[in-house]
Amino acid sequence: MRKKGQLEMELSARITQWEKEYLGRGSLTCKADLLRDLAIVTLQGVLTPAEYDLATKSAGREQLKKYRNNLVESGRSQLETIVGQVLGRSIVSLHTDISTKTGERLIVFRLDAPWDQTD
Repeated sequence: MRKKGQLEMELSARITQWEKEYLGRGSLTCKADLLRDLAIVTLQGVLTPAEYDLATKSAGREQLKKYRNNLVESGRSQLETIVGQVLGRSIVSLHTDISTKTGERLIVFRLDAPWDQTD
């Protein structure tokens, strides 16, 4: 059985690769943390300069958040595959949000069982 740190590193690397392949660019940093039946992924530097500019207006922020969240949802099946391959777990739910101030995105995967539970 792989250790927690190894699983977190692998999940971070796979999510970063997914971003590059599916979204067209990756974050500056990606960190995954495993806690009970949760995989929490923190991505820094996901917004482009144009998106930061768009986010200076209220309507732009709302539009940007909706668009970016829809992109993640549209890739959900790929994310489910990644989580399944790395952690051996299915996703019960996926929650995501992006900060238009800091350019940070959080993705929280709720798993069907704790990541360290043996079957």
